[in-house]
Amino acid sequence: MSRTRTYLDCNATAPLRREARAAMVAALDVVGNPSSPHAEGRRARGVIEDAREQVAALVGARPAEVVFTSGGTEANNAVLAAGWGAILLSGIEHDSVLAPARGSGAQLLEIPVGSDGVVRHDGLAGRMTKLGKARALVSLQLANNETGALQPVVETAALAREHGLAVHSDAVQAAGRVPIDMRALGVDYLTLSAHKLGGPKGVGALVVRDGASLPAFIAGGGQERRRRAGTENVAAIAGFGAAAAAARDDLAQTAKVRALRDRLEAEAREITPEAVVIAAEADRLPNTTNLALPGASAETLVIALDLKGIAVSAGAACSSGKVGASHVLAAMGLAPDVARAAIRISLGPGSVERDIAAFLAAWDEIATGRRDRAVA
Repeated sequence: MSRTRTYLDCNATAPLRREARAAMVAALDVVGNPSSPHAEGRRARGVIEDAREQVAALVGARPAEVVFTSGGTEANNAVLAAGWGAILLSGIEHDSVLAPARGSGAQLLEIPVGSDGVVRHDGLAGRMTKLGKARALVSLQLANNETGALQPVVETAALAREHGLAVHSDAVQAAGRVPIDMRALGVDYLTLSAHKLGGPKGVGALVVRDGASLPAFIAGGGQERRRRAGTENVAAIAGFGAAAAAARDDLAQTAKVRALRDRLEAEAREITPEAVVIAAEADRLPNTTNLALPGASAETLVIALDLKGIAVSAGAACSSGKVGASHVLAAMGLAPDVARAAIRISLGPGSVERDIAAFLAAWDEIATGRRDRAVA
């Protein structure tokens, strides 16, 4: 008999919500092309526009500002590769921000990061002043995908506006887990991904503030207000919209998820007092723990937990299979024995007490095995 699995890797992909599944199944029967003017086309267009309203409502944006994409990676690339003369960003950004920035030809300036996983403003105004009249962008994630540390986007955006810089925020991990108001953030571009909040994989959005400049990133048609050509993935977009609406309702469960996360951290440290909760002193997403067991290997811990029926990650899923410590933890300046031993545990709205108990039982077994081998 197969043992029951415990899924604690929602930052990689959250389980598909039943609301999203139902919306997708219904949309599959919508025949028309959403760009066609006949009744069938208008019905398909209505599905997309309903979803656009749902996604916009999740982040306090206007529906007309939402551009649907194939996911967060495409949305990030669309902004970072938009011909900037200079880009300011930190070393804790997702690879889908760092890679296009490094390949853009823009002058790159680094925003420093503290050991708590939060960017620092020390000297940031001076860096912005040195840019002069260069067309410049600041890109700062709303929450880190590995540590869960929330970043000072509001303060950074205000400083950027004073110096005439545009602002982008990758909100892929934050959306649906903490309240978001794009107007309050003060950003020009906001990145979202459906599968992080219980929607389907392969669909996301770039929210472009009304009036913000951004060239078309896929040419060849008039879709998505001429920013992204190509017939829209109607079923996936419908699922994204339904998931966004459900996630917005689930924000009321934040305290429950946080309590489960806090219990996991506290009891894991009782079992292994040497364990380190990374970014514990920072304000974090309520669902995320980055737990290190110095002297262990993150990959070995992930495999050992998997064999015991527990799904967690060693860093970002997009970087899985890469050898070496996380670039996020390296940017934080953590000791190598800690950075190499860190796993990410991420809960969802469906997580319950028995999931935490299952993880802790497996963690205890692994820790006992390590102690026994050390004695032998």
